[in-house]
Amino acid sequence: MNQQAMMRQIQKMQAEMAKAQEELAVTEVTGQAGNGLVTVTCTATGDWRGIKIDPKLIDPDDPEMLQDLVLAALNDAKAIAEQTQQDRLGPLTAGMSLPGL
Repeated sequence: MNQQAMMRQIQKMQAEMAKAQEELAVTEVTGQAGNGLVTVTCTATGDWRGIKIDPKLIDPDDPEMLQDLVLAALNDAKAIAEQTQQDRLGPLTAGMSLPGL
């Protein structure tokens, strides 16, 4: 592969990556816990957008349960966001053969 062709390939990949990152910034994913009693929404880049808690979970005698469910929902959303990133960005670099990198 000559240097010009390699540079064109790199520029194309950079443009595709920038587009994918813009799309991920507006793609929303939702994580949940407690069979949907707690849901959180974030972008695929990890910016939190919202949280919903079913009022019947609010028990002043058991705040730890609610805390655990919120944490579980956050972790679920984070995992979904990371997988969404991998699904979108992974194919852009798969099979790239850039000598010296």
